[in-house]
Amino acid sequence: MNTPKQPRWQRRAEDRPREICAAALEVFAEKGFAAAKLDEIAKRAGVSKGTLYLYFTDKEQLFRAVVRDAIAPNVAMITSTIASADMPFAEVIPAFFAGFAQNIGRLSVGAVAKMVVGESGNFPELARVWHDEIASKAIGAMAALVAKAQERGEVRTGDPRLYAFTLMGPMVLAALWTATLVPVGGEPIDFERLAAQHAQAVLRGLLIETEA
Repeated sequence: MNTPKQPRWQRRAEDRPREICAAALEVFAEKGFAAAKLDEIAKRAGVSKGTLYLYFTDKEQLFRAVVRDAIAPNVAMITSTIASADMPFAEVIPAFFAGFAQNIGRLSVGAVAKMVVGESGNFPELARVWHDEIASKAIGAMAALVAKAQERGEVRTGDPRLYAFTLMGPMVLAALWTATLVPVGGEPIDFERLAAQHAQAVLRGLLIETEA
């Protein structure tokens, strides 16, 4: 005889905050911040609304936790792994973009970024959290990578931070395109092909040519 499954919040109490954050990420990505309801987030997480309030006082605190615990660690893992790799810049950049392309859908980066852009006027805290936890750290890590390559004589002179925007721009645009325009008929983007082609294009402009 099969034993009925217990609700998730009864089976693994220590996982409640993580499961609430995972459910909130889904709801925020689907409906935006203003339209997201704590009732629905609690339902998807398999907890009561009262239980949700034991961990999060409001939606802004929950959004901060989502970014900090569900998105930021994955972005940090990609950037730190690439930054610590002992590889030439010409190999690091394709590897970084490939990792970004593989994770972009799973992390819902485009959907959450779309939400932040669309609702930051009414909820400036969303933009502040996204800047502090994701955008500034990603650009900073990429700028540091460029600066390191410049010191080794691999990359042309120029502002590393501006180069970082040049490198990240198309990937972020593709994520926003996918979240905003594909649902209304926009042609889908092959992130892996974009990553490979973009890496090839930017490297031609950034790398210092050496004599064979």
